[in-house]
Amino acid sequence: MTRQPINDLVALRAIVRERSFTRAAAQIGVSPSALSHAIRGLEERVGVRLLTRTTRSVAPTDAAERLLDAIGPHLDGIETELATLSTLREKPAGTIRITTGIDAAQTILWPTLADLLPAYPDVQVELSVETGFVDIVAERFDAGVRLGETVAQDMIAVRIGPDMRMAAVASPAYLTARGPPMTPHDLAAHVCINLRFPTHGGLYAWEFERGGRALNVRVKGQLIVNDIVLARQAARDSAGMAYLPEDYIRADMAEGRLVRVLADWCPPFPGYYLYYPSRRQLSPAMSVLIEALRSRSRLALEGTPPV
Repeated sequence: MTRQPINDLVALRAIVRERSFTRAAAQIGVSPSALSHAIRGLEERVGVRLLTRTTRSVAPTDAAERLLDAIGPHLDGIETELATLSTLREKPAGTIRITTGIDAAQTILWPTLADLLPAYPDVQVELSVETGFVDIVAERFDAGVRLGETVAQDMIAVRIGPDMRMAAVASPAYLTARGPPMTPHDLAAHVCINLRFPTHGGLYAWEFERGGRALNVRVKGQLIVNDIVLARQAARDSAGMAYLPEDYIRADMAEGRLVRVLADWCPPFPGYYLYYPSRRQLSPAMSVLIEALRSRSRLALEGTPPV
C-alpha cells in the first residue's frame, strides 16, 4: 500500500458501520464520489473485493469483515491517542526554561511559582540565574526576565513588577565609623562595594538622579563582586557601602541590618518584564505562568499585597 492506507481503512470502516456511502462520507467529511474512489483504489491494491454494492445497500465481504476484525482495535487505539494529544494541548504541562537575575528570581518569580506549581503538578519550571544577558533563542530558553529598559525591541515584553528604586546602603557600624554621605559626590571618600556585570563590560557606575539631573558615579573600594547576594552580605558585614535594588534589601533595612542613604537621589525606574520571541506560540503552561505573573503585578501596582 503506497497511498494513504490508513485513510482508506478508516473509510472502509465507516462504510461498513453506516451501511451507506452517503452517511459514511458525511461522517468523515468527504464527498460520496471521493469515498467510492478511495474504496476502489483500496480493492485494487489488495486484490480482493471488500464491499458488495447494490442499488439500495452496501455490505462487507468476508474479506472486509476479516480485515476490520484485525485492524479495528488498532484504528480505535490511534483515534484514542490522537484525542488524548488534543486534550494535552489544552492542559498546562511540560517544562518552562527562564533566564533571570537573582533579584527578580527571589522577589517576583519564586513567590509566583510557590503558588502556581502546586496547582499545576504537570508543569516544571527551570530558572537559570545569570548576571548577564542571554540569547534566549540561541540558548533555547522559553523566556527571560530583565528590567524593562533593557529588553530588546523585537521581543514581546510583559510587565511583571512595579517600578523599582535602587538604594545606597551600609551597615550601622560602617556609618557610625565614617558618617553618611550627603550627596553622591561624597562617595569618593567612602569604601564602596563594586559590581561587575558582563552586560556593562566594566564596573557598574552607580546611577543617581534628582531634579532632572542625572549623575553616574564611579565608586572605589577593596571588593569587587559579580552578584548582588555577595554585595549585600559584604555590606551587612561592614565591608563598605553597596548599591542594590530596594526590594531586595527591604527586610535588611526594616530590621536595621542595613541603613539607607541618599534616598532623595534614587528615583523610581521601570521594573521587571518577562520577554519572549514574538514568533513563538505560547504553550498552555507558559500562558498560565504569564497570567499568574500579571495578576501578581496588578496587585502590586494597586498596592494590594499578593496572597
